[in-house]
Amino acid sequence: MTSSAWSLLAFFLVALVLLAWPVGKFLAALCNERVPRWMQRMEAPLYKLAGIEPGQSMHWLAYALALLAFNAMGAIFLYALQRLQGSLPLNPAAMGAVSPDSAFDSAVSFVSNTNWQGYAGESTMSYLTQMLGFTVQNFFSAATGIAVAFVLIRGFARRGDGKSKGLVGNFWADLTRITLWVLVPLSFVLALFFVGQGVIQNFDGYKTVHTVEAAASAQTIAMGPVASQEAIKMIGTNGGGFFNANSAHPYENPTALSNLLQMIAIFLIPAALCFAFGRVVGDRRQGWAVLAAMAVMFVVAVAVIIPAEHAGNPLLASLGVDQVTSALQSGGNMEGKEVRFGIDASALFAAITTAASCGAVNAMHDSFTPIGGMVPMVLMQLGEVVFGGVGSGLYGMLIFAMLAVFIAGLMIGRTPEYLGKKIEVREMKLISIAILVTPVLVLAGTAVAVMAGTGKAGIANPGAHGFSEILYALSSAANNNGSAFAGLSANTPFYNGLLGLAMWLGRFAVIVPVLAIAGSLAAKQRLPVTGGTLPTHGPLFVSLLIGTVLLVGLLNYVPALALGPVVEHLVLWK
Repeated sequence: MTSSAWSLLAFFLVALVLLAWPVGKFLAALCNERVPRWMQRMEAPLYKLAGIEPGQSMHWLAYALALLAFNAMGAIFLYALQRLQGSLPLNPAAMGAVSPDSAFDSAVSFVSNTNWQGYAGESTMSYLTQMLGFTVQNFFSAATGIAVAFVLIRGFARRGDGKSKGLVGNFWADLTRITLWVLVPLSFVLALFFVGQGVIQNFDGYKTVHTVEAAASAQTIAMGPVASQEAIKMIGTNGGGFFNANSAHPYENPTALSNLLQMIAIFLIPAALCFAFGRVVGDRRQGWAVLAAMAVMFVVAVAVIIPAEHAGNPLLASLGVDQVTSALQSGGNMEGKEVRFGIDASALFAAITTAASCGAVNAMHDSFTPIGGMVPMVLMQLGEVVFGGVGSGLYGMLIFAMLAVFIAGLMIGRTPEYLGKKIEVREMKLISIAILVTPVLVLAGTAVAVMAGTGKAGIANPGAHGFSEILYALSSAANNNGSAFAGLSANTPFYNGLLGLAMWLGRFAVIVPVLAIAGSLAAKQRLPVTGGTLPTHGPLFVSLLIGTVLLVGLLNYVPALALGPVVEHLVLWK
């Protein structure tokens, strides 16, 4: 990597830690249910209206049922909103009803924090659907992920006195407090910054203008309430764009500063939750260890993707037209990238958005080099634990941490324990389910798509790259990322159904085992540290954790990667 790329990465990481530290402190207070009285007074009318007792802790199963019911109702509401949008207000462009299969896919996508979009937002969705549907679910899906992370952290922190077996907190109180006191304030501040940078926020009708190139021709310029959706899109690691071009569109991401703010916003809460985790369990070194493991894998990913894009396309050089090659590549592979961001900021954004389960893009990943495109794919396939989504990244990494101590326990012949809680047969069964759900969805879904005629019909590029497009799409859906290679025509009944199923199971078939693990841990007594206890805060454990993530998370996909980006790279550089 160039010195400028290292400088950009270093500045990004330092700014991230400085901003995440105070946010983590506040998240720890919410996780510990220590809410100031003035906040409680403001929340009280909402709880009274809903008939909720916020101080009444729920058993993990009741918590899971409440979570599933709430998200299912959100999906039904969002589906109905899309189907009826042609008859609803705030629709200046007169958008019609969304097709049933696309509405199903979008409803599941936004409720599951995936935000996969098989359509162009500015030509499909009304302002009301964007605000009341998508933006609202951006808040609630993010809050759901953080709530699950809170529950797992409490499972480790609680002493297990025998009086409160399986009690993990109140879902409704967690959801309300995370939304009101974390997501809304952060999004409001970030939206103001975005407006100051030039992101639009209005209810104007679409504009018709005449271009400089052809004064006689007219072009329609979409308007809308973009900044408000853009803020929670990044803060909540949602990623769904108001415009089809997402963060490559100048109305969503107009400047280098807005681009930097978006990247920091994506990692802000995932990093802050690591600090919150250390505070709540009573050992801040634990949070730093998890954050260090995430950071190491992220830096390695960046160190691969940026040089891969700077290497460019060797086929252009083989044409023997050096001037054309220089103009087209500008020192690297500029295809699909915005000139105002360049290779470094585009490749860094790609690594961040796929490491963090966000899915927003400021460049088209389909145009990356084979290795450059493989890095985002691998970051998703690791289970979205390299920072990961808000909440989901931390609870996913803690699942791997428990697996790591289990493996270490087998090697030394000792019952594994993590943070004083024994990891026994029940926990290992649930951990296995949580880890294996997404690989099964990705690999089985890819196999179905490449065998079905309707699946192959959506491939724009035959051969290895076409296989990569399908593999990327299933990896993105099942791991709740939402980004796409952009070369696959996925807005069809086949793909809307297949990806919708992958998104729903990839989200909630993981959440339920995690909640069950949390309930089991909460009931266990916290054991004292002894001479035989494996330290889980030093470099040795960080290395073991990274090794476990790579061994378990990546090996499932090696054969599939060999058929896609690896063989494409070998053909390109033969």
